[in-house]
Amino acid sequence: MKTERKSEQKLAFERALAGAGVRYIAGVDEVGRGPLAGPVVCAAVILPADEASLIEGVDDSKKLTPKKRELLAEKIRERAIACTVYEVSEKIIDEINILQATRLGMREALLALKIPPDLVLTDGNMTLDIPFPQQSIVHGDALSYSIGAASIVAKVYRDHLMENFAGQYPVYAFDRNKGYGTAEHIKAIREYGLCPIHRRTFTKNL
Repeated sequence: MKTERKSEQKLAFERALAGAGVRYIAGVDEVGRGPLAGPVVCAAVILPADEASLIEGVDDSKKLTPKKRELLAEKIRERAIACTVYEVSEKIIDEINILQATRLGMREALLALKIPPDLVLTDGNMTLDIPFPQQSIVHGDALSYSIGAASIVAKVYRDHLMENFAGQYPVYAFDRNKGYGTAEHIKAIREYGLCPIHRRTFTKNL
């Protein structure tokens, strides 16, 4: 099947590392660097790479439908050897900037894993202050099984957060925009001002 072949291809990094004797490989990724509101959410996942445990359809979370992400996130959490999520609030983002907040969130997610990873795979060109060996993969959320899984877990977690915030602050339609700067969201900010979860450093020029 096509999805199965895609999942097999995404395991190339993990299987090459496993062949070199690396046992526990953690993928780490973030969701929410760009929004005007809400936290940045980071997830770290260690998955088994054997044939029987392979989860078909794991991909960059942005390429998947919400329903597919929900189903995959549930499977990932069920089958993961270890899985953690860490959120960094909008207040900390404003204090230390989004790049440092993302690094902080990834670090804390990795340190919270119940099994210390032998190697960490990160997306893009992100270097982390962690006590584990690490390897960056450009477009890693689309090319690596572990990073893709982390992106799905982080995305589903953050979407649920923003949907809950929509109940507290309904005028901003966070359930639809997830905090991103849509025309509807920006119009609401101009009309009603900022709410407690808005990032002040992201909205000062609106």
